[in-house]
Amino acid sequence: MALNKKSVDDFNAKGRKVLVRCDFNVPLKNGEITDETRINAALPTIKKLVGDGAKVILCSHLGKVKNGPNEGESLAPVAKALSSKLGKDVKFIADYNVTGSDATAAVDAMAEGDVILLQNTRFRGKEETKPEDAGEAFAKELADLADDYVCDAFGSAHRPHASVSVVTKYIREKGGTCAVGYLMQKEIDFLGNAVENPVRPFVAILGGAKVADKLNVIDNLLEKADTLIIGGGMAYTFVKAQGGSVGKSLVDDTKLDYCKEMMAKAEKLGKKLLLPVDTVVCDGFPDPIDKADIATSVVKTDAIPDDKEGLDIGPDTQKAYADAVKSAKTVVWNGPMGVFENPVLAEGTKAVAKALADTEATTIIGGGDSAAAVNQLGFADKMSHISTGGGASLEFLEGKELPGVYAADDK
Repeated sequence: MALNKKSVDDFNAKGRKVLVRCDFNVPLKNGEITDETRINAALPTIKKLVGDGAKVILCSHLGKVKNGPNEGESLAPVAKALSSKLGKDVKFIADYNVTGSDATAAVDAMAEGDVILLQNTRFRGKEETKPEDAGEAFAKELADLADDYVCDAFGSAHRPHASVSVVTKYIREKGGTCAVGYLMQKEIDFLGNAVENPVRPFVAILGGAKVADKLNVIDNLLEKADTLIIGGGMAYTFVKAQGGSVGKSLVDDTKLDYCKEMMAKAEKLGKKLLLPVDTVVCDGFPDPIDKADIATSVVKTDAIPDDKEGLDIGPDTQKAYADAVKSAKTVVWNGPMGVFENPVLAEGTKAVAKALADTEATTIIGGGDSAAAVNQLGFADKMSHISTGGGASLEFLEGKELPGVYAADDK
C-alpha cells in the first residue's frame, strides 16, 4: 500500500478554490448535534486552508438518507457549529441538488479565506454512492466547483463514492492537486504504518461479537503481529473449534473450520494466539443491555454450563491479556472484550483499556465500539491514536487499499 501521499502542507492553496471532503456524519437529536467530535477533528485542515488564503468549499454526507433528501439529514446544523468554531460565517448551500446554481453562484462570489458548506452529498442518491451505476455526473459537477481537492474523511475513505475518490479524476484532468488533510494523514501514519511497518513486539487485540466481521483482519494480522489476542463474542467460536463447551454463548458454526485454520496458521508462523481462559457468564443476554442487577459467575471458558452464556472475559484472562500488552511496543485494538455497555460486563474491556493506558507502547484504537468504550471509560487521553473510522479502520487492518487514500496524489 503506497502511503506516501501529498498533504495540505504540500501545495500552495492561496487564491485557489479547494473542495474538502470532510466526515460531518454527526449524531443529531431534534436538529441539535449531540457529539461534535468529527467536526472538531476537521478544524485543523480547514483552519490551515483558510489561513493560506484558499476559498474553502466543504462537503460531507450525513446519515444513510434512505428515503430521499429531508431536512432531518440536512447539514444546516453543521454549518452553524462550524461558524461558531471558526469565528467566521460559514455560508450553507441548502440546495438539495448539492452542486446546483446556488452553489456555483456562491463559489463565484467567494473571497480568499471564505468558507462554504454544500448540502449532504447523499442527497444525490446513487450518483454519490454508486457513481458507476449513475454516471459520473456528480463527481464532475463537484470538480467543476474547485481547482484542488483535499480528502479528510477517513470514516468514508473505504467507499469508492463520487465525493471521496471519483472526483479526483476530474480535478487531475484540469491540472489540480489531490491531497489528504491532517486527519487522514494521522490515520495513515498511525494505522497504516502500525500494520505495514510496526515497532516490535506488535500486539493486536480483536474483540466484538462476530468472527465473520473480522475474517480478513485475523488472517492479515496473524502475518503482521507477534501476538494476536481474541476476546468478545467471537472468542467462543474459537473455543468451540478447540473442542470446548460454550453453553449458550454466541457461536458461528459455519466458521469452526476457519478458526481451526487460523490456530494452525499461528502455530506454523510461530505467533502467539491468545484466547480467554475464564469467562463471566449469565443466564442470558441482559435486556435492556445496561440492566445492572444481573447474576454473574466466573467459569472456565471451555466448560461453560449448557444454560449459561459467556458475556465478558474473566479475571485470569484480564490479567493474561494485560501482561501480554506490557512488553509490547505497538498495540492495535479493535472490538470490546464483552458487553461493555453493561456496567457489570464492562470489566474485561476496562482491564484491556487500562493496560493500554499504562503502557509506554504506541497504542492505536481502531474506531467503532472500541473507540466508544475507551471514551466512555475515560481512557481516551492516554491513547496514542483513536481512529475516526470504524469500517475504514477494519479495511486498513485487513491490508486493503482504501479508495480515498489511494486516490490522493503521491508525493
